[in-house]
Amino acid sequence: MRLLQYNNGGDISLTEFFEGDIPKKYAILSHRWGAQEVTFKDLTDGTSKDKAGYGKIQFCGEQAKRDGLRYFWVDTCCIDKSNAVELQEAINSMFRWYRDATKCYVYLLDVSRPRTNSADASSEAWLIAPTSVNFFSKEGELLGNKVSLERHICEITEIPVNALRGSLLSDFSVTERMSWAASRETYRQEDKAYSLLGIFDVNMPLIYSEGKDKAMQRLREEIEKASKGFKREDFAITFSLSDVPDVEHFVARKAELVEIHKALSGDGSRRTVVLHGLGGIGKTQLAATYTKRHKDSYSAIFWLNINNKDTLKQNYPSATRLSNIDTNQSLDEVVDAVKAWLSLCNNTRWLMIYDNYDNPKLPSKTDPTAVDISKFLPESYQGSIIITTRLSQLVHVRDSLEILLTMSRRHGLTTDPDAVNLTKELDGLPHALATAGVRLMETSPELSSYEDRTLYFTWHISFDNVKQQNPLSADLLCLWAYFNSQDLCFDNTMRVLSNHGLVESKGYSIHGYVHSLAIHALNQDWDYDLAKLAVKCVRAHIPREKDGQPWLIQRRLLQHAARCSYMFSNSLVVDDELADECHSLGVLYAEQGELVEAEQMFQRALQGYKKAIGPDNITTYVPALSTMRYVDMSKSSDLIMLSPRLCGTDYVLWMP
Repeated sequence: MRLLQYNNGGDISLTEFFEGDIPKKYAILSHRWGAQEVTFKDLTDGTSKDKAGYGKIQFCGEQAKRDGLRYFWVDTCCIDKSNAVELQEAINSMFRWYRDATKCYVYLLDVSRPRTNSADASSEAWLIAPTSVNFFSKEGELLGNKVSLERHICEITEIPVNALRGSLLSDFSVTERMSWAASRETYRQEDKAYSLLGIFDVNMPLIYSEGKDKAMQRLREEIEKASKGFKREDFAITFSLSDVPDVEHFVARKAELVEIHKALSGDGSRRTVVLHGLGGIGKTQLAATYTKRHKDSYSAIFWLNINNKDTLKQNYPSATRLSNIDTNQSLDEVVDAVKAWLSLCNNTRWLMIYDNYDNPKLPSKTDPTAVDISKFLPESYQGSIIITTRLSQLVHVRDSLEILLTMSRRHGLTTDPDAVNLTKELDGLPHALATAGVRLMETSPELSSYEDRTLYFTWHISFDNVKQQNPLSADLLCLWAYFNSQDLCFDNTMRVLSNHGLVESKGYSIHGYVHSLAIHALNQDWDYDLAKLAVKCVRAHIPREKDGQPWLIQRRLLQHAARCSYMFSNSLVVDDELADECHSLGVLYAEQGELVEAEQMFQRALQGYKKAIGPDNITTYVPALSTMRYVDMSKSSDLIMLSPRLCGTDYVLWMP
C-alpha cells in the first residue's frame, strides 16, 4: 500500500508500505473520477500539478493535516495501474483499506455549499466501510458526517441504516447488497463488479476486457463458492419449508436473528444454536424466519420434527430429496444413509433444524418414544444445526413459576410442589399459565385442585363453539385422546378444529397441551370402546405389500402404533378381542425394524388367541400359527427380512 504525505518542502510524495508496516492512522479520499485525474506516473515524473485532479489531492492532504493525520490515500495516484498484478491486489484489498482508515473524506465535486443530495453520494458503496466519514463540498466546506446526514444517505443510496451503522454485512442478503451498487457509475464497466468484492468478502482475478456481464457472473460464482462451500453443486438440495407451520405476519426478533447468524457463520465446521424458551413464544417461527432469510448461505436445508422418535424417523430428513438414497430401506438404514451423506467430504454447508426437541432420552426416563438426539446427528464435525426446545434442562421451571407468581400474586410458589406440577401440566404455555394465575387470584383455590377445577376453563370457550358449529368435530377431539397427537386427517370435521386454533392445519396435529386436555378433561371416564376403535383404525390403515409406497404410510403410522402400545401396556384397552390387531401392529413394527416392540405385540396376539380358542387348540389355528412363527423368529435379527406373505399371514392381516 502506497500512502501520500507532505514532505519538508511542502510537496506531496509517495511512501510504499508492506503488510504489517502500514500505519495505523491515515485518511482516505472517496470521490468520482474526472477527466484529468493525477496518476501514479504523473506524481512520480513531476507533472501532477498541471492536472485538474491535483486539487482534490491537495484538499485531502490539507484536511488530513487539520485532523492530525500524517498520511493519506487517493486511489488515482497511489496505485500503479500499468502494473496488472498491483492493480489486482489493490482492488481486492481496497475495501479493507477503506475500513481501516481513520478518516474518510467524501469529496462532492458537484455540490456547492447548500446542496447535499448529490449524485456523487449515490455512487459511493464505500460509505459503509469506514467508521468516520465526512462529506465536503467542492469548495472544501464540511457538509456533515455519516451520522448527521444518515437520512439523506439512506434515501439517496438505499443502503439500510444498520449497514451504515456497522452491522455485519453478512446479515444482509446477497440480493440486498447487490442493490446498493445498482446505480453506481464506474469509469470502467467491469469495476461495477470489482467494486463489490469487499462487500461480499471475496477475491477474484481482474479481467478488464471481459465486460460487465461476465464480471458480474464471476462475482456471483465467487459469492456462491464462499457461502456454500467447495463443490456446492454436488450437494445442492431444493429448499422447502412446506411442512413447517407458517405464521403470515410473524414479527421476527431482529436481535435474535443477528445472534443466530453470528453463531452459525464460519468455515463450514460444526456450528450449533439452541433456541429455548416457553412453549408458544415463537421458537419455530424464529428458526423458520432465519432459514428463509439466509437460505442462500446453505447448499441444503432440512427441517425435522423431533418431538418423538417415530416422528423423527418418518421424515429424517426428507430422504426422498436425496436421489442416491433408497427410500424402501428400513428407517434405521435411511437414517444411516442420510447421516453418511451429511458427513461427506466438502459437504459442509448444510443446515439441519431439529424442531420441538421436548422429549429427550434421559437415564431417568422410561418413555419409549423419547429421543436420543445424538443418534441422529452426523458423525463428522461439519454443517450447521438449530435445535428448538423447551427442555427443563435448558428452560428452568422458574420461568413458568414467575408467570404464575406475577398473575396470581401468591408468594412462595417457587417452592410449592403443586405449583411446579401445574406448570408442567400446562406445558409451559404462557397464555395458559397467565389464565391459571388470574383464576388462582380470583377464586383462591388450592393449587393441588387446580387441574380438576380450572384446566378446562382455559379452553372451554373454544370447545363450546366447536360443539355448536360441528358436533362431529367435538367428538373427534374426544377420540383424538386415543391416538397420538400428531398427523391425523379427517377433512371436514378437522377444519372446524383448525379454525379455532386447536389443531395445526398442516399435517393436522395438536399441541401436547391440547392433547393432554383431550385425555384428562374430555375423557375423565376412560372409554374402552373408543380405545378399541382407535386400535382398529390404526390396523385398518396398515398398507398391504401391493399398495404404492407402503413404507411411507408405515412410517406415519408408527407414532399411532406407539400410542396403541402405551394403551395396551397400561391396561387402557383390552387385548383379548384384539389379537389380530396386535399381530398386525407387530408386523408393522417388524417391517420398520422396531424388533422389541414387534415381539411385545406378537406376544399379546398369541395370548389373545390362546384365550379365544384355548391353549390346546392353538397349534391348529392358522392365524395363531403365523403369530407363533413371528415370535420364534423375534429372537433373530432375520425378523426384519420377513414378509407377511412368506409366513402365510396375509389372511390374518386382512380379515374383514
